[in-house]
Formats: sequence, structure tokens, C-alpha cells
Amino acid sequence: MDRIGVLFTLAAYLLWGLFPLYFHALQDVSALEILAHRIVWSLVVTAAILMALRRGEWIRGLVKEPRTLAIFTGSALLIGLNWGTYVYSIVSGQTIEASLGYFINPLMSVALGALFLGERLSKAQLGAVALAAAGVLYITISTGTAPFLGLVLAASFALYGLIRKLAPLGSLEGMALENVILAPFALGYMFWLLERGELLFATEGWDVKTLLLLAGPITTIPLLLFASGVRRIPYSTVGIIQYVSPTIVFLLGRFAFGEPFSVEMMTGFVLIWTAVVVFTVDTVRTTARLRREINRRAAEDS
Repeated sequence: MDRIGVLFTLAAYLLWGLFPLYFHALQDVSALEILAHRIVWSLVVTAAILMALRRGEWIRGLVKEPRTLAIFTGSALLIGLNWGTYVYSIVSGQTIEASLGYFINPLMSVALGALFLGERLSKAQLGAVALAAAGVLYITISTGTAPFLGLVLAASFALYGLIRKLAPLGSLEGMALENVILAPFALGYMFWLLERGELLFATEGWDVKTLLLLAGPITTIPLLLFASGVRRIPYSTVGIIQYVSPTIVFLLGRFAFGEPFSVEMMTGFVLIWTAVVVFTVDTVRTTARLRREINRRAAEDS
């Protein structure tokens, strides 16, 4: 296995897991303003990288492929919803619920693949999806409130992944295009706040300004690490590493931020964590079986 690939992928998920610390430091800034800065400064960073790499030929292709622009309009709206919901979850003190969303996200992705792409689910995958659904249902019934933010995070990112499967652009180019689509809304909102004297980027000190400016590299660096790492390692390895991020988010919410974690929530989480274990073990076994089959056929052909 490629160690560099593992390190890059692990580093990406570690950074994503530590995002709550960054957003928590911006609690005095509204979630929408943080989102606007994240979009604008991410666009600046991705555009600078693409220009440095001289990777701009894809822009001309957009004129000839309106379907690509339509796909990325959909993915941009979904990632904007995902980013905004995540930021709001952290700054409003609902970090644990945000972690729930990313624990169930892979299971929701599998379910959407079966629903829209006709992918067949194994018995273990069906069981994992059912367990996760039972966990969410238990939390809803026992607490009287559905984990709405977690479900929005899981659904928006799962749908985003589904749409990006149809997209012909690389991760960096795709992210740049999504930010181009979202930037007019972000800039419009920032100018609206500025006119009202409520843009904290303009009124606060350099500590807040610096943190908001860092939204660009903080968003882009993990993506670059992930894009580089995931190409080098098996999917099953990614399937295991991906749970590093929500685990860190959960631990930060519970122990660093001191968010409450009731018995009802814990019971629901245990069902979801069990689903994660079942899903991960099945993924590892399936990948190993496919690898053995490929090796066997290669040996027979030689």
C-alpha cells in the first residue's frame, strides 16, 4: 500500500475533523458571513493554484458543454447548503449532531446509489443502512426532535457526491467552478452587510479578519491532500479512514465544547456506530475478495 497516499488521505480527514476548532473561534461571526468568506477566499485560492499550474483549458470547454455547467450549478448549491449547515451547527453549539451527519453520510451515499444508479446492496449494507435509520428514528422519537442538521449534512453531501459522479472535471477545477457559481451570492450578501454596517470583516480587529481570510486555504488544503491521496490507495482504506473526521468532531463537541450528550442520544449513536462497523467490515471484505479474484484471473491469463 502507498504510504504517501495513506498519509495524505489521513491528513485530509484529520484537518476536516479539526474544522470545528476553527469555526468555534469565529462564534461572534454569523454562519452566513463565515460561509460567504469561505466561498470567496476558496475561489481566490483555487484560482491562484490553477493559474500557477496553467490549468485553464477546461474553461473553454464549458462554452461547448452547457450540461457540465448545469451539473456544477446543482453541485454548487448542494455544497453551499452543506457548508452553511455545517458552520451553523458548530457556531450554534450542535457539533455532536454535525458528527452524526458525517457518520451516516457513507450509508446514505450507498442508499442513494441503489436508488438512483441501480447499484445492488449486499445484505450487510442493507443491514447497516437499516441500523443507521433505526438510530436516527430512535433519537427522533425519544427526544421528540429529529436530528435535522445531521440529516441535512448527510443528505446534501451524499447528493453532492452523486452529482459529482456525473461531472467531467477534476476536484480542483470543480471546486473553482462551484465557487464561481456561488461567489455572486456570497459577495452580494457581504456588500449588503457592509451597507448596513454589519460586516464583521470590516468592523472587527485583525484577529477576526485573519481567521476569515484563512477560510480559503483551510478549505482548499484538505481537498488537495484528499485528491492526491485517494488516487494512491484502495477504496476500502478510504472507507476506514473517512470515519476519523466525524470521530474527531464528536470528541470535540463532547469534551472540548462540553455539549450535552443524553442517554437517548447515546443509544441512537450506538446504533449508528454499529451500522458503521458493519458497513466498514463488509467494505473491507468485499474489496479483499475482489482483489483476490483479480489476482487469480491475472495468474490464469499468464
